[in-house]
Amino acid sequence: MSGTAGPSSPSGALAGLSPPSPSAVEGRQPRRPGPGWPLSVIFLGFPLWWVTGFSAFIFLIMSVPMVLELWRRGTVRVPRGFAMWLLFLVWMLLGALMLFVDAPYGVPGAEPNRILVFAYRAAWYFSITVVLLYVGNLTEEELPTERVVRLLSFMFVVTVGGGLLGVLLPHLEFPSLLELVLPKSLSRNDLVASLIHPKAATSTTFLGYEESRPIAPFAYANSWGANLALFLPFFLLAHSRGGRWRRLLLPAVLLLCLWPVIYSLNRGLWGVLGLGAAYMTFRFARKGNKWALRLAVGGAVALLLVFAGSPLKALFEQRLDTPHSNERRGQLYEVTVVSTLIGSPVVGFGSTRDLQGSFASVGGGERPGCKGCGVPPLGTQGSLWFLIFSHGTVGAGLFLGFMVRRFAAHWSDPDRVAIAGCCVLLSFAVFLLIYDLLDVPLYTVMIALALMWRRERMEVAGG
Repeated sequence: MSGTAGPSSPSGALAGLSPPSPSAVEGRQPRRPGPGWPLSVIFLGFPLWWVTGFSAFIFLIMSVPMVLELWRRGTVRVPRGFAMWLLFLVWMLLGALMLFVDAPYGVPGAEPNRILVFAYRAAWYFSITVVLLYVGNLTEEELPTERVVRLLSFMFVVTVGGGLLGVLLPHLEFPSLLELVLPKSLSRNDLVASLIHPKAATSTTFLGYEESRPIAPFAYANSWGANLALFLPFFLLAHSRGGRWRRLLLPAVLLLCLWPVIYSLNRGLWGVLGLGAAYMTFRFARKGNKWALRLAVGGAVALLLVFAGSPLKALFEQRLDTPHSNERRGQLYEVTVVSTLIGSPVVGFGSTRDLQGSFASVGGGERPGCKGCGVPPLGTQGSLWFLIFSHGTVGAGLFLGFMVRRFAAHWSDPDRVAIAGCCVLLSFAVFLLIYDLLDVPLYTVMIALALMWRRERMEVAGG
């Protein structure tokens, strides 16, 4: 028997065929994307998501495959202190019961769009929780830390590029694909429009003349500043090692980012960048890393030379001499806390409220010739005040308690990723007082927490 049937024997033809080997079958099956692919979709495709209007929603969309991956694993680990975070999420959802309750000093009456805003923010809280668990549960082999660091480093470069676009083409804006297909009644909503309408910069007049502040590829100038500062530690990590081109790219990008950083007019950003630089230099220098000292000294000298020999110096000094919103912010914070303590100290009001009147005029509200007469809503101009007003003292305490618990677990860890992660947390703590952070900045913070927690867990497991 030769084992091969002749052409005249149909049954023999079937019998003579050898079954395909398992490797051959696997080779013909479509390859599943490897673990961590949702993060690559989000960050590597971010310029495309900005142009098409999906940049604020891609994080929420990619939560679905992350959840499915966690579900497939069966057992999901959580970091220590996670119970506080779960309680915070429950407390946040309870705020839905207070959406149509009038707040002291707030404009009375119910606005239906509060439900939309509340749902959007709840989706973000869900998304940042998912990414914390997703990154934290994938192993180093499945999702290498260096890969995540490079993705966040890429986002720093994208943010710098968007800032330069805002400086060079401040009037650039265009309708996104999503904006064109959505109903006008929805796309013209103030919140939705800010999320789906790409703009390179926004204009301000608090220096006494019109000046543009970069925002691309995000929705607001303060969001641009917060994201730049939180992505920066990962950019430094990614380019402090590796080939020659990485070491050359590092100073070049840092010098380029000086222009949009100054033109952002964000004093909070300037302060946080200084704090972060001092913290990382100190921590790495204690480890004996000479590159940290060389980078700090060389970078400081280069920045001073460029700064002193350009128009940036005058703009910087002018901004420092123009406090602008200091007094108004202080008054808003005070009224926000008092309103919460009087009206709903435990649960909060679920969302923000417009303020009755104004700190600058009897009539209240922004008007021609008095842009400063307009006052932001209660619970804005800083995520800390949003937490207190929207989720009450209990909700704010649970949120801050979880963050402090995780920082305490890693602040003395000498690992380079832990140092960068703690720098992110310190920057985030400062930004809590002055910036609204419930979107990409908080997403980045959760990824930093996940990387530190995962390393801590692996060390314990390894003995």
